[in-house]
Amino acid sequence: MIYGSPNKEVKVIRLGLADYQQTWDYQQQLFDEIVAIKLENRSSTDQKHTPNFLVTCEHPLVYTLGKSGSEEHLLLDEQALASINAAFYKINRGGDITHHGPGQLVVYPVFDLENFFTDIHLYLRQLEEAVILTLAEFGIRAGRYEGYTGVWIDSDKPNARKICAMGVKCGRWVTMHGLALNISNDLSYFNHIVPCGITDKAVTSIAREIDQTNLAMESVEQRLIHHLSVLFGFHQTI
Repeated sequence: MIYGSPNKEVKVIRLGLADYQQTWDYQQQLFDEIVAIKLENRSSTDQKHTPNFLVTCEHPLVYTLGKSGSEEHLLLDEQALASINAAFYKINRGGDITHHGPGQLVVYPVFDLENFFTDIHLYLRQLEEAVILTLAEFGIRAGRYEGYTGVWIDSDKPNARKICAMGVKCGRWVTMHGLALNISNDLSYFNHIVPCGITDKAVTSIAREIDQTNLAMESVEQRLIHHLSVLFGFHQTI
């Protein structure tokens, strides 16, 4: 625990199109940096503030499987993965299987939650709320689906469809992994998985919902970061 006022600054790191494994390693490096400071603070009278990071990027084609997921939800074998030039990783976040690709905004908060609040459920709800508020700016009415994380369209109707997937890891109140918001990505790649282990619901994107193909990634990203900053009460640094 850091004594005194918490650090409400978040360094925003924009990676652009970034390899999944390299980004995962980078997140782990940031995570380890924060944890090392926290451990040092436990035995020192000279208390140091822990930093917070917000990493944004797009990934080349990749499928990732969380700790609670089933490999049976990936509908491709190694040869088929190679044929579409896609990678596959088993990773240490919660959740099941999902897909990342160009045109999808991926956001990885590497936060020390002791700088904000120590409640992982509230953390997940705040991430969802930031996405919901962002989508509202594009005229999309989104919400939550009871029993699941992420953000959905028409969650109370038979045609419910998921627009944002989430999966996080938290250790010593430090987070990594995060959310993936479909903006203008090719949704056909979701046909090769059972998204998040859900068999009877569709996947959608901002572009599909508003019938607009030339959406600027930067515009969505800026609005999402703004809403995150308000909900978490942080100040952006670069």
